[in-house]
Amino acid sequence: MEHPYAELIGFHFEEQRPGYSRCVLEVGDKHRNPHGVTHGAVLYALADTGMGAALYPTLEPGQMCATIQITMNYFKPVVSGVVTCTTEVVNRGKTVAHLESRLFAGELLVATANGNYSIFTPRGSAS
Repeated sequence: MEHPYAELIGFHFEEQRPGYSRCVLEVGDKHRNPHGVTHGAVLYALADTGMGAALYPTLEPGQMCATIQITMNYFKPVVSGVVTCTTEVVNRGKTVAHLESRLFAGELLVATANGNYSIFTPRGSAS
């Protein structure tokens, strides 16, 4: 699937299937904050986009999903290398889904995220 925001930041999906995604980013200078570490918003974007990618294949035709809330926990700074974000759907109801992401730099767990997503059919869409 084409994803302009993923292209902007520079990450790609290694795997996407119903209820699961894995995306990867090679950290570069454009991802660092003034202190030389990967900006937290970059890791947040990996988790948020990974959650949407895991949930999207579970939707019915005409449905969409949107982030309601995400809680990030950052454990270790990432200076360089490859960051991998794996995401799983924990619970999927009719209108809300809960997902969890784990972000690794190599084998080191650097952050986790928990998110809730709204599942809906946009107004004016065919049912």
